[in-house]
Amino acid sequence: MLWPPRTRRDFLHSTACGFGSLALAGLLDCEAPAAPGPAVPVTHVLPKAKRIIFLFMAGGVSQVDSFDHKPLLDDLDGESREFADSRTRARSGKGTNARVMKSLWPFRPRGECGKWTSDLFPAIGTHVDRLCFLHGMHTEGVAHGPATLFLHTGTTTQIRPSMGSWVSYALGSGSENLPAFVSLAPSIGNGGPRNYGHAFLPALHQGTAVGRAGLSAKDAGIRFLGNTARDATAEQAQFDLVQTLNREQAAMRVGDPAVEAIVESYELAWRMQAFAPDVLDLASETPTTLDLYGIGQKPTDEYGRLCLMARRLAEAGVRYIQVNYTDNSNNPAWDQHSNMPKHADHAEAVDRPIAGLLTDLAARGLLEDTLVWWGGEFGRNPFAQSNGTGRDHDPDGFTVWLAGGGVKGGFSHGATDEFGHVAVEGRTHMHDLHATVLHLLGIDHTRLTYPFAGRDFRLTDVAGEVISPILS
Repeated sequence: MLWPPRTRRDFLHSTACGFGSLALAGLLDCEAPAAPGPAVPVTHVLPKAKRIIFLFMAGGVSQVDSFDHKPLLDDLDGESREFADSRTRARSGKGTNARVMKSLWPFRPRGECGKWTSDLFPAIGTHVDRLCFLHGMHTEGVAHGPATLFLHTGTTTQIRPSMGSWVSYALGSGSENLPAFVSLAPSIGNGGPRNYGHAFLPALHQGTAVGRAGLSAKDAGIRFLGNTARDATAEQAQFDLVQTLNREQAAMRVGDPAVEAIVESYELAWRMQAFAPDVLDLASETPTTLDLYGIGQKPTDEYGRLCLMARRLAEAGVRYIQVNYTDNSNNPAWDQHSNMPKHADHAEAVDRPIAGLLTDLAARGLLEDTLVWWGGEFGRNPFAQSNGTGRDHDPDGFTVWLAGGGVKGGFSHGATDEFGHVAVEGRTHMHDLHATVLHLLGIDHTRLTYPFAGRDFRLTDVAGEVISPILS
């Protein structure tokens, strides 16, 4: 016997709603039990940044060939040295007379701050007075998959929300017509959708993928945004019917944020049909702006288009924008184990677009409250892999840089040892970087939690410290 007792009218009413909302119910069955989040954006401290643009360099740029100047490598180039490492990879030669390899690109001082950077990134080098370098980075995971997941989600193995999803959950979108979190040209490998997934957070906080690694940026868009099979009137009628049924379903589960998130995601998708295509369309940009990003020229056209899309999304109110750079799903771009000169090809593709983005944001007054974050999942060793012509992964000491909202420009924090191998000063764990980025958005990382499976989870787990010296 059903309890409480139900009438035939109740049964028919609920059954009708159930059949009419199969898609919604199916999604909800995949959702974890959720708890209420903030109804409106609330910050714990005064924010310095309103949004994040994360320029993800998949595969690991070599710090000693780019921004971490180590003159000793020039002096000892070709000599064998012991490089102790607690996370030895058998094929790397770590700990066994590895051959020192100097930078393939010369370093020189740049800007008023006199920061030494290499000729690998000459255009970015012109912005050193805007950049805040973190040279003491270290992380978890020595392989691409675990390290990439850790960068995005704070864990190497478990299913956790990505950082953009945490930001979406904390602050929501700055536009009612666009999602809070967009990932441009994400890869399907090394974590794939988990790198922009919402995990146990409500579905509304899932990152929206625009394009995909390996596909042309000219074709980057949001799949299934429109319906060419029906005219506008029919589409409106269909949407109204679906939402009526969904609201009926929600009324039976009042206060359940999982239901509310699904309904809101349908509504957002509907509004995006009219708004998102214009934001992603670069046709209205001037020839001067297109040239600034290197659009229409090889090899900068692809990444230039993505960087310009990022600026347009930032202007439109998106909170967290990730601009991915990788060859394809199985070959992270910067992963030069046997051919370090290949770094030059990738640098040429991204250097001008990134410099253009910084110039454009500054000219529009957006850099003041936009935090630009550049970096990969780890760095690369200062010695030759297997005595060859490449470098293996180095998670123990690498460089990222930040610019804009709330960080000191022309500033360097932390240091690696004299070889550029291990972080020894101002050691900054990836959890610390996550905590700092959240802090700049006004979020206390220890208070941004979500209850799931009997405990409170957070992006930084039980670790993480804000890197106070870099704050402006």
